Amino acid sequence: MSRKAFTAVLGGIMAAGALQAYAADEGKALEAGHEYMVTANYPDNLHVVDLQSDKLFKTCKVPGAFGPGVIQLSPDKKIAYILNNHYADIYGVQLDDCKAVFHATIAQQPGENAKAMFAMTVSHDGKEVYAIANPTKILSDHYEVQQPRLQVYAADGGMDAKPIRTFPAPRQLTIMQTGDDGTLYVAGPDIYKVDVKTGKFDVAIPSRNWKRPNYAPPDVLYVWDQQTYSRDFTLLYTTARFKDAKQDPATADFLYGYFNVNLATGKTETTDFGPVTEVYFSAMRSPTDSNLIYGVLNRLTKYDIKEQKLLAAANLDHSYYCINLNKTGKKIYLSGTLHDIAIFDADSLKPMGKIELPGGDMAITNSQVFIR
Repeated sequence: MSRKAFTAVLGGIMAAGALQAYAADEGKALEAGHEYMVTANYPDNLHVVDLQSDKLFKTCKVPGAFGPGVIQLSPDKKIAYILNNHYADIYGVQLDDCKAVFHATIAQQPGENAKAMFAMTVSHDGKEVYAIANPTKILSDHYEVQQPRLQVYAADGGMDAKPIRTFPAPRQLTIMQTGDDGTLYVAGPDIYKVDVKTGKFDVAIPSRNWKRPNYAPPDVLYVWDQQTYSRDFTLLYTTARFKDAKQDPATADFLYGYFNVNLATGKTETTDFGPVTEVYFSAMRSPTDSNLIYGVLNRLTKYDIKEQKLLAAANLDHSYYCINLNKTGKKIYLSGTLHDIAIFDADSLKPMGKIELPGGDMAITNSQVFIR
């Protein structure tokens, strides 16, 4: 056999082996009682990471184009719902066998282009999927912006799921979570609570419209939708606290804080936790000590909330957008931007290693940590 022919045959064998390995990898079922992390990256990957070994467990292929890759898990942790295809479609993928079992398109009308701007989640009982559609009617010579809609899908709607209920919604809505009583909480100009049966929107936490004496209106940029062990739905804000009614910015204290809804109880918080020294993209309170909050972007930081004090900081070799903690609160996992997950000790903020993922950037996808 010539060298050229041998190389071709060897390449075919290796390719076949790679395909077989990939197929076996997709079929690896998750173990009960085991802690995992899911995240996504380009071009079409949904990754499951084993947090006991801190190694990649399996990779699923997701239909459609990537972006933004927002992931929400069903309550039984068997299905990962991912907002993808450039904000235009939701896919439900079974984590045990990587099979796509749910697909919903955000656009519903002929000639309509519609996107969900990070606004997708699953009901507390796993029976429904929610999304906020931002539709635009595409006409021959112009576009017409339409009324946003809350779209409710049956989770068992299959691969051509259609809304079973739709309601008018406010503009500028983004991330959302569901409470244990079935209430849907949605972030927008304010934090809303929504009755998903009637479509009624009420303010749960005033944000743009808060009435805090001698405070500037808060600035909020938060699109990382975390499902936490502590059942917190949290968003960061920055604000200025003025010394007096003159509201002189030269003497103001510039502060970081968070809005929070406890999804188990419905209790809400608006809490300052520290001075503004840098920008953070996401933050999470410790699942074992609610007085500790960690933030990340260009550095990883740790704060004492009651004391409004920075306790520790760690330099990073590149920016990370999304932060997670394991259930014991001992490890921090940083994701987003490139294709590596950085691991840090939650007490000391010392680096513990990295997990390299196949594929490209994670970009602005979120990550979820869970126990099956």
